[in-house]
Amino acid sequence: MKCAPRRPILLSTAALLLAAVGGCASGDQSDGAAAPPVPTPSGPAVGMCRALHKELPRRVEGLERRALDPASDFTAAWGDPAVQLRCGVPAPDVLTPGDPDYNPHPDSAELNGVEWVFEKESDGYRFTTALRKAYVEVRVPGKYAPELNVLIDLADAVKKTIPFGI
Repeated sequence: MKCAPRRPILLSTAALLLAAVGGCASGDQSDGAAAPPVPTPSGPAVGMCRALHKELPRRVEGLERRALDPASDFTAAWGDPAVQLRCGVPAPDVLTPGDPDYNPHPDSAELNGVEWVFEKESDGYRFTTALRKAYVEVRVPGKYAPELNVLIDLADAVKKTIPFGI
């Protein structure tokens, strides 16, 4: 199977390297997705996350959206293994001044107008929005490499519901 970009995107050099080493995604899935831990947003983030939940696509990178238990306006998942989204999470350590992992210039990628900080995990990547009034975290298993493709399908919903600013 050949992989090809589906839509134009803007990427940092690090993100291009990340995308270059990935494979192709599969649309296979099964029932019973484990729900990601439900975050506890506060203040305006609650309304933004609820609005995001309503705008999330039914499919990302060809993966069908899943019902979760417990159901929450702050979480969503697609596929198996699940691509997991959580809205209203705290800032990641890499973006938190004073944290030992703080980096004023973390690895990041801009995809369709949304800036994402990315962190390698044991199997895949964790992406967190940057420069938005609420943090949205997306964990993408390595099975769906290049993992960045999932973010393209989420960009419009994030742009529509989570405004710029911190």
